[in-house]
Amino acid sequence: MWLDRFAGQHPGGVPPPSNVRSSPLPRRTSSGISPYITSQRPGISPRGSSLSLISNDSSTSSLLASTKRANGSALKQSTTVDNGPDPEKVLAGILGPLADDGRDTSLEEDDSVKITEEDLALEFDFGGLSLRELAEGAGVEKDAVKTYRPQTVEDCMFSQAHAACYFCTYSFELVERDKAKFEELHRSIRACDDILNSVETNLTSFRNDLAAVSADIESLQARSTALNVRLENRKAVEKALGPIVEELSVSPTVVSKIAEGHIDEAWVKVLAELDKRVTAHKKNSQQAQQSKALSDIGPLLEKLVQKAVERIRDFLVAQIKALRSPNINAQIIQQQNFLKFKDLFSFLNRHQPVLAGEICQAYLNTMRWYYLNQFTRYEKSLEKLKLHILDKNDVLGHEDTSRRTVALSSSKLAGPPHDAFNVGRRIDVLKTQNQLAISSYLAEDDQSTHYLEVPFRNFNLALVDNATAEYTFLAAFFCPALSFAAISRHFNYIFEPTFALGHTLTKQLVADTYDGLGILLCVRLNQHFAFELQRRRVPAADNYINGTAMALWPRLQSIMDSHCESVKTLTAALPTKAASATSAKAASAAPHVVTQRFGQLLHGILALSAEAGDDEPVVASLRRLRTEVETFLGKAGHASFGADTRKRERFLYNNYSLILTIISDVGGKLALEQQEYFELLKARYQEAA
Repeated sequence: MWLDRFAGQHPGGVPPPSNVRSSPLPRRTSSGISPYITSQRPGISPRGSSLSLISNDSSTSSLLASTKRANGSALKQSTTVDNGPDPEKVLAGILGPLADDGRDTSLEEDDSVKITEEDLALEFDFGGLSLRELAEGAGVEKDAVKTYRPQTVEDCMFSQAHAACYFCTYSFELVERDKAKFEELHRSIRACDDILNSVETNLTSFRNDLAAVSADIESLQARSTALNVRLENRKAVEKALGPIVEELSVSPTVVSKIAEGHIDEAWVKVLAELDKRVTAHKKNSQQAQQSKALSDIGPLLEKLVQKAVERIRDFLVAQIKALRSPNINAQIIQQQNFLKFKDLFSFLNRHQPVLAGEICQAYLNTMRWYYLNQFTRYEKSLEKLKLHILDKNDVLGHEDTSRRTVALSSSKLAGPPHDAFNVGRRIDVLKTQNQLAISSYLAEDDQSTHYLEVPFRNFNLALVDNATAEYTFLAAFFCPALSFAAISRHFNYIFEPTFALGHTLTKQLVADTYDGLGILLCVRLNQHFAFELQRRRVPAADNYINGTAMALWPRLQSIMDSHCESVKTLTAALPTKAASATSAKAASAAPHVVTQRFGQLLHGILALSAEAGDDEPVVASLRRLRTEVETFLGKAGHASFGADTRKRERFLYNNYSLILTIISDVGGKLALEQQEYFELLKARYQEAA
């Protein structure tokens, strides 16, 4: 380094003379700079860029003066020499003379002492201390300060000169090396200052805005509190005055809708609101004190009610007229145009009961005509069905049972043969799941032959269905305006001619027939209709069911009596004398034809009475007929076999066995009773067989 050139290549600078005493302060071996020397410059800072070897005279003198002051302050116990050399001269002898402007001329003249990049690249070890700490004497052992050794003037001068030169060199290198860094740091600091100024401005603006927002929030809170108080007050007032104001006011929407709006579901809702206003007005009008608003709204409500009544009247009359249109389905109009607006009639009945009664009567007359007209046409269609005619020749004791079939309206048309005593598949009419009646055009085009229960079932099934629909409609439309008793009277008024038509048809079907099984089938069908009406809760049709039963049971009793009389007549016609032995041998023990008929008739009656009780009229008639048959068989056996008791008993056994075989597959209480009875008769004559 450049200090070595001034020291004659000696690493420590100018070699001390051999007779010079060592410095009383210890030297640091790591850097070659004494902490004592470093502490002589407490005022030196790394940022002091004015310390250089080419500084002016004032800076040089300031440096030397500070060095003197540092030495004077640090060496309090040293001995000074009055006649010693001047330190400035010694330093000038080392560094060379200074120019007038304060620059070192020796360095300018000699290129060998110029500072190179190699000199600036040197690094110095300060023992882990910063330049400030080194200058302030940090790290110097306390014991080293206390150690004192006499120092000569030469040592002092040399040390001072060496320290000053070394420190100036280091300062120059440090400044040059960190100049760029300091400039960059300076720019960064200025940029940070600008940013901080912007941040400060933003924060100031934000603070001002926040203060304004805070003031606004406080204002809003105050207004919100005031509004809440007003709202609570308004709710309290509205709660107290709301119902009264509601009762004393009618909105323009209600007025326009009632007067000009189309009658639909929305119109019905507006009508209900009007009715509510009118009811409240009447209630308030009964009070002793009436307000002016209450008296003012009265005429308006009255006009609205009159307008609503007028429009309801026109609407209901139009729907009633629609029921009189040809080929119209009344149930569709009832469901779509009446039941959807059933509140209209209730309103009309409350405000104009006389008009409501007139409209109700118009509807009743219309439906009375409607059902009578429809069922008259249907009855005419059923009359065109071909029916088997069973007359007095089809009784049990008749020998020649001619079987003829004619149409119900004509007794001259022949038909296929029939069996008057066998129920066969006729019982299926009670078990069928088809709950629909035959239509009119199908009845007119049907060419097959039927028994009397077919037209009876279809007519009464259609009548029960329509009666159920009408009663349900009346109960839904006229309630609660009318009571159920009034509704039942209206129902009977509507269906009175139709029920009469049904009774007439029933009497016509059973008047001249001897089809006991057919009439018993009609009885069971009528009972099923009664159960169905009870299930559907239509009690108003009970009179019709009872009237039908009163027409069927007497005729069935008459037919059973005819069977008994025929058997009795047949029994009386048998010969009174016993057959001869020759005739007895020729007679057959096979069952009689009357037994075959009686077994089939008994089987049909028992099958149709499986769920019947013991109190039915047919039970007594059946027992009487059974007695007549027993009498006939006993007399027939005596007349055929005479004194041959064995053949007579065999004949009776075969007849009773046939009857028991025919009725053996029938269930029910009555069937069980008859089976036990004929089982006893069979067992009585079994030994002879």
